[in-house]
Amino acid sequence: MERRILKTLEFDKIISMLMEKTTSELGRELAAELVPFTNIEEVRHAQKATEEASTVLRLKGSVPMGGIRNIRGPIERARLNSMLAPAELLDIANTIRSGRRLKNFLTDMSEEQDIFILRGLVDRIEGMRELEDEIRRCIDESGEVMDSASVELRQVRQEIRSLESRIREKLDQMTRSSSTQKMLMENIVTIRGDRFVIPVKQEYRSHFGGIVHDQSASGATLFIEPEVIVTMNNKLRESRLQEEREVEKILYTLTVQVADHLELLKENLEVLAELDFIFAKAHLAESMKAISPKLNDHGYLLLKKGRHPLIDRNVVVPLDVELGKSYTGIVVTGPNTGGKTVSIKTIGLLSLMAMAGLHIPAQEESEMTVFSSVFADIGDEQSIEQSLSTFSSHLTNIIRILGQLDERSLVLFDELGAGTDPTEGAALAMSILDYVLSKGSKLVATTHYSELKAYAYDTPEVINASVEFDVQSLRPTYRLLVGVPGRSNAFAIASRLGLDAEIIAQARRSVSQEENQVEKMIASLESNKKTAEKEREEAEQLRKQAEELRGQLEEERRQFAETKNQLLEKAEDEARIAVQLAREEAETIIRELRQMKKEGVDFKEHRLIDAKQRLGNAVLELEKEIVKKPAKAVRATQIKVGDEVMVDSFGQKGTVLEKVSNSEFLVQLGIIKMKVKKDDMHLVKETNTSKQPVQYTTIKRDRSHVKMDLDLRGYNVEDGIQEIDRYLDEAVLAGFHNVSIIHGHGTGVLRKGVHEFLKSHRSVKSYRLGGQGEGGVGATIVTLK
Repeated sequence: MERRILKTLEFDKIISMLMEKTTSELGRELAAELVPFTNIEEVRHAQKATEEASTVLRLKGSVPMGGIRNIRGPIERARLNSMLAPAELLDIANTIRSGRRLKNFLTDMSEEQDIFILRGLVDRIEGMRELEDEIRRCIDESGEVMDSASVELRQVRQEIRSLESRIREKLDQMTRSSSTQKMLMENIVTIRGDRFVIPVKQEYRSHFGGIVHDQSASGATLFIEPEVIVTMNNKLRESRLQEEREVEKILYTLTVQVADHLELLKENLEVLAELDFIFAKAHLAESMKAISPKLNDHGYLLLKKGRHPLIDRNVVVPLDVELGKSYTGIVVTGPNTGGKTVSIKTIGLLSLMAMAGLHIPAQEESEMTVFSSVFADIGDEQSIEQSLSTFSSHLTNIIRILGQLDERSLVLFDELGAGTDPTEGAALAMSILDYVLSKGSKLVATTHYSELKAYAYDTPEVINASVEFDVQSLRPTYRLLVGVPGRSNAFAIASRLGLDAEIIAQARRSVSQEENQVEKMIASLESNKKTAEKEREEAEQLRKQAEELRGQLEEERRQFAETKNQLLEKAEDEARIAVQLAREEAETIIRELRQMKKEGVDFKEHRLIDAKQRLGNAVLELEKEIVKKPAKAVRATQIKVGDEVMVDSFGQKGTVLEKVSNSEFLVQLGIIKMKVKKDDMHLVKETNTSKQPVQYTTIKRDRSHVKMDLDLRGYNVEDGIQEIDRYLDEAVLAGFHNVSIIHGHGTGVLRKGVHEFLKSHRSVKSYRLGGQGEGGVGATIVTLK
């Protein structure tokens, strides 16, 4: 991609905005080097990385990117065994910590979101905690080597502080002495060349002895190191030299450790630079309210509400344009200052941004393609140095473009053919357009020439477009109208500005009838375009309302079904509780009867069984269905147009509009018209306002004719088995869970035959001999499935 083209389309300004979003010099370097990719896989990877970073920002608000330093120079010097300064070592420690913190942050984030690319990057970051801890143990946040760095350093610094204290104390005594105060210019202790001195008046120089280190500009004051502290200052100087040697020793040791981690540090730097760059792209997208476009590599471009990113989004007019499917070229015509140049610059710049992995300011449905190259001839690029005219300059640029384009190129021409004779310029422009289209390139061109409107109309691959102009306000609206050629509006503008009507009329008569008809046709097209656009927006609004209503209906239907099921379950639970209470009451009565028998009341066993059976029948009455379900409303034998009906599948009332067939009607449901089967609706109100009564059906299981036991005494085995088979079927239909088969004691043959039959019966879950109070071995208790 030519750098000149990037500058022409103002891609360099986008790069400047991107650089401002970085947090480190490393990220700024990558941002400055960004150019569009021409391979779709590279573009997809870059767009996906930006999308992942945008997701992180949206969910977390910020990312811990601080503390990253450009330590390439220091680590390279460490490789050469050149001792690093404390500040450089501190930058290395801060960068290590920043990398580890960022790694932990994104690793935790990857557990919640799919950030595959970012996770892959941070996995390459090495913690190097030991190196960081060692640097921080020796160097404080201000970049000074600490006393704790070594025992020797602590000792020598203690000695230095002790000597400084003793020297200051000695000099303070001298400055406070009444005998020496008159000899001093000021009663202070100061330092010259790392030596403690006092300011002495010139005439008392010999009184103090020692060494003169400095004097004032006038020469009246001498800064003297008194003889009594020379030895102490010498000792202090030796201690400071020892301190310097110890500090150098510590710094050199740390430098060697940095050199041992050279490759890991370089890898960390590379990853941190890439992450800073990616998150800068996400921050830029956030500031532009940009989206990640769909991508393709077959030359199809669809921009919906695309905005030029360098124009205030509160002012810029969004652009809707499609290219590469029904047509591969667009010719934009119309007057100057109408926004034609902004339109083609928007198309070119957003294409470059998408190819560079940057999100674009447009709506979600936008789709961008990956071009092999983008060419642009925009604006007055006249070269004064080469003494080229405007036409020559443009033509030279166009010749260079025509020599490089291919079927995957995007070509942008602004004011094609301008700067020369209109007739020749228009002919040349059409020839250039033919050549570009013959190469298969995608094309957007602006022009003043009316001949190109006809060219676009006659060429199947090309479509006319214009930028809307408001004649009333004499201002362009900057809306691109694809499919409508532009018109000059010269007469309308002149009239609005107050030019004499007779002059305008004379001018109109000078224009050919054909041209006037074309202007009228274009005006009609513009009007129709506006009307169609308005109707499309209204239709879209109605479609959204219909979808919302459908969603509401589905939700109401779901809630109704859920409520119905809850009520049924509640009723069944209440019935089960009632049955259980009845059974418990029955068992209580049986226990009381048996207790009465034990106490001497004369009761026969079979009378106890009969009592239990009567109680069981009472329980069965409680088990009858207690929920009355409404039968389906009576359907009208003849539904007519105008009847109010209930659509069962939606649970929504509607009005019959039309009979489609004998089994299907067109029904108005709110704002929705839909075809409904006759079987899926019932009549609510006829046109004569007569109402159909709602019928209810009570479903009951009649158990009154089925007893809880079957008495087989006196039957042979064969007849007894037939009776059992019939009885068990009735008991199952009656809903019994347990029944009793009385076969008596006898010889046991009938009991054995009964048990053999029960083993294989389809309705029998289990069986057992009766217990006390159940007939004992003379009866068999059967549990049904």
